[in-house]
Amino acid sequence: FSSRNLNVRFWKPELNLAPGVCEERDLCTDTAGSPIIYNPHTALSIEKQRQRLPVFKHRNNILYLVESFQTVVIVGETGSGKSTQIPQYLLEAGWAADGKVIGVTQPRRVAATSVAGRVAEERGAYLGHEVGYSIRFDDCSDPHATRIKFLTDGMLVREMMSDPLLKKYSVIMLDEAHERTLYTDITIGLLKKIQKKRRDLRLIVASATLDAKKFHDFFDLNESGDPNKDTCAILTVEGRTFPVDIFYTVSPVPDYVKATVETVMKIHETEDDGDVLAFLTGQEEVEKVVSMLQEQARTLSRYGMKKHLCVLPMYAGLPYNEQMRVFERMPPTVRKVVVATNIAETSITINGVVFVIDCAFVKLRAYNPRTAIESLIVTPISKASACQRAGRAGRNRAGKCFRLYTGTVRSYKCIIKKKNIYIYCTCTSSNVAQPIRIKHRNSPLSNVVSVCHYMTVFGMCSVISHSSVCAAGDPDVILRCIVSGFFANAARMHHSGSYRTLRDDRELFIHPDSVLYGEKPPKWVVFNEVVQTSKYYMRDVTAVESSWLVELAPHFYKQAKHGSLNSKRAKVF
Repeated sequence: FSSRNLNVRFWKPELNLAPGVCEERDLCTDTAGSPIIYNPHTALSIEKQRQRLPVFKHRNNILYLVESFQTVVIVGETGSGKSTQIPQYLLEAGWAADGKVIGVTQPRRVAATSVAGRVAEERGAYLGHEVGYSIRFDDCSDPHATRIKFLTDGMLVREMMSDPLLKKYSVIMLDEAHERTLYTDITIGLLKKIQKKRRDLRLIVASATLDAKKFHDFFDLNESGDPNKDTCAILTVEGRTFPVDIFYTVSPVPDYVKATVETVMKIHETEDDGDVLAFLTGQEEVEKVVSMLQEQARTLSRYGMKKHLCVLPMYAGLPYNEQMRVFERMPPTVRKVVVATNIAETSITINGVVFVIDCAFVKLRAYNPRTAIESLIVTPISKASACQRAGRAGRNRAGKCFRLYTGTVRSYKCIIKKKNIYIYCTCTSSNVAQPIRIKHRNSPLSNVVSVCHYMTVFGMCSVISHSSVCAAGDPDVILRCIVSGFFANAARMHHSGSYRTLRDDRELFIHPDSVLYGEKPPKWVVFNEVVQTSKYYMRDVTAVESSWLVELAPHFYKQAKHGSLNSKRAKVF
């Protein structure tokens, strides 16, 4: 295997080398100045390493702002240390006294567990004692001893169900707030309502890339117009831990999957020690590149190359123990290559990563209101995402980011028609102002639908809990409640073996993750959503009786003369 077979060429803008250059450049000489081969701070104590982080010099400023304002928006570059250090600053300043807890939310499970592990290591504590985490199906925390608790947005929303005012928390930190998930939007809206009831609750909104002014305007409870009475402040933390050199391709690449493999092999042959993190769009591409790299690694080993490759995948659908493999340390004779989706874009730090390969695309969920179907669409990344990906290379030492696109590529921006969201629901168990009215600006359109859908179910839960007392365990009561909320999402078994929706006769299948998959298919079902991958799959499927649809939604369905059920509406466009 020879590097002469590799045709992906990169150029560095700072060196004023035009993209029209013909010769391939020696990547070993691209780093300006003396590169830092290994993190010089590793020989220092944990405390000394913490003091070397850029956020340390802002420690007193952060504590002053948290003491003086209800909400603090912190914009800090990737690698500044905000995720691991700010919770510890708050703990040291006494914000966890009297049994209070400092809560830190993360957009993904793997981020919550890995950051919690790092903070516990720095504190010299067992994970699950002073520092813990709570994710779906895994609660590693002690209700009496845990003072810093990392959790996903969804888990915080779940805690709000039982503790609407979050009384046990003194500070809530929303980390990576730019990752706008459904639960993030719900959390942000509810926290603003809680702050009006709990003036002592402090909120920190932190990210490397967010519009701080919009968050400031949203959380500022000052209605007097006097800036001296603002309840929200903004702090900017500048400086990445180590510099990252950016390289662009000389010409556009026709196949970024193949180019990713070529770039990894080029780095392996020509660069010094350091692990590689490559970004792709989805599971299929990740597994394809992993397979191709493993084959290339076997070829290299036959040629007697001393440095070996360990290729690992990283995507959301990967089992948890497989995801954790990317954090394992490798022997000096092994270079680790992590091929990941955007799950590795924020928060998590994979020790040893020095080189990042950015394919320039990401797979995002998009909702089509005409068909009521969510599908995964490959789209160019934003400028903010490109910066986040490059920042992965500068966490432990000086790094390099190889972007598989030219330096003159157009900057893509996501333009979404935005409206204010007003959501009403009755919370019988909540002390928050009733009805709850969540107003959030700049929410993605798909999230508008999802938030409304979520709050519909949230409202139904109170009906179910009330009805189940009278039903004495009768499941039909709960099933009928589900039908009353999701009657429009009904489908029946077709003689072809698939399902067909009643309102537009669309072919659907039960998702493989469903408990009904592989069982005898029920004749009638309702579902929560449809996701398009290789087929149109129904998720959150419930078997129902056809008579319930006519009974509970007479405005939508009618019984046909021959006994079948038809929608009163024509095909929905």
